[in-house]
Amino acid sequence: MLLHDTALVFGRYARQTLRSRFAMLFGVLMPLLHLLFFGPLLTRLPLASRGSSWQVLVPGLLLQLGLFGAAFAGFVIIVEKNLGIVERMRVTPVSRLALLLGRVLRDAAVFVFQAVLLVLAALAMGLRAPLAGILVGFAFVALLTLSLASLSYALAMKVRTPQEFGPAVNAMTMPSMLLSGLMLPMSLAPHWLDVLSHLMPFRYLVDAVRDAYVGSYLTAHMLYGALVALGLTVISVTVGTRVFRTAGA
Repeated sequence: MLLHDTALVFGRYARQTLRSRFAMLFGVLMPLLHLLFFGPLLTRLPLASRGSSWQVLVPGLLLQLGLFGAAFAGFVIIVEKNLGIVERMRVTPVSRLALLLGRVLRDAAVFVFQAVLLVLAALAMGLRAPLAGILVGFAFVALLTLSLASLSYALAMKVRTPQEFGPAVNAMTMPSMLLSGLMLPMSLAPHWLDVLSHLMPFRYLVDAVRDAYVGSYLTAHMLYGALVALGLTVISVTVGTRVFRTAGA
C-alpha cells in the first residue's frame, strides 16, 4: 500500500510539473548563468591539485541546484494549505509517509533532470569527466534533494505564511552555500574558515562529487560524503514524516 500510495501522490505532482515545463527549465537558469559567466574566469586558476577548473566548479553547481531548489520546495505546501488541499488529503486513507515521499521523489526527479541539462552544457563548454563520476554526481543531487525537500515541507507545515517561510530558508541556505565550498574549494580559504566549513554537512557532499569527477571513487571524501548524504536523508525523511503525521497533512 505504501508503494501504491506513493505512486499516486508522485503521479499527481509529476503531472503538475509537466504542465509547467517553463518553470522546470527556469529552475536551472541560475546554475547555468554561473556556468556561462563565472566558469571561464576560473579556467587559468590553480583551484585544486587534481582536475580542471570545470571539474571543481560543476560539482558545486550541481549541489547548488539541489540546495536552493529543494530548500524552497515547501512553498507549495503553504499554497495548498491556504487552498484547502492539505485538509482534503488529511481525510483520505493515504499513508502520511506516502504524502511526503510522493512529493520529494517528484522533486528529486525534477532536479536530476535539471542536473542533466547543466552537465550537458558544461560538457559543451569543456568539462571532461568519467561517466561513472557524472552518475555519482546525479545520485548525490537526488539524495540532497530528498533530504532538503523533506525538511522544507516539514518547515512549511509549521509556518502560516510565505513571509515566515522565506527568511527562515534563506538563513539556512546562504551560510550553507558559503561554507560548503560550492563555488570554490575551501582548501583555498584561511585555516580558520576551512576548519569551520567542516561543521557544514554539505561540504562532504561537494568533496565527494569532486573526487568522482576526477575518477577517484575509493577515497575518504567519497566515504564521508556517502555516509553524510544517506544519514541526512534518513533523518530528514523521518522528521518530515513525523511532522506530516502530527500536523494532519
